[in-house]
Amino acid sequence: MKRFYLFGFLALMLFDTLAQVSFKYASLHAEPLTLDAAWLVRVFGHPWIYGAFVGYIGAFFTWMTLLKYAPVGPAFAASHLEIISVTLVSVWLFDDTLTLPKLIGGSLILAGILCLAKAETTLPAESAAPAEPSRS
Repeated sequence: MKRFYLFGFLALMLFDTLAQVSFKYASLHAEPLTLDAAWLVRVFGHPWIYGAFVGYIGAFFTWMTLLKYAPVGPAFAASHLEIISVTLVSVWLFDDTLTLPKLIGGSLILAGILCLAKAETTLPAESAAPAEPSRS
């Protein structure tokens, strides 16, 4: 099951990163923003916009599958790994700078995911299940 989570969250991160990077490239190729038919032709005439659609659709189905099997707390936290991957890819592709606040934020995201995953593995099975409502 750990392998399922590993590959699932990796796929989610890759799909989310593809969507964000594709939107960035699509927006760069669609400039200037004019909100007219010519702008729509520029947006939908460039293949990056379709990469964004593939990324979002892939992320949606991957996320729904993960939610079916993974504990919600760690799953929700791990779904934010794309913030780290998009930041790193942006440094590489778009010459963004990797600042101290970005490093601290990424470290806190990773620490939060690890804490939630650790807490989830140490909880007894009965405390992880919702309690039956009392009828009084």
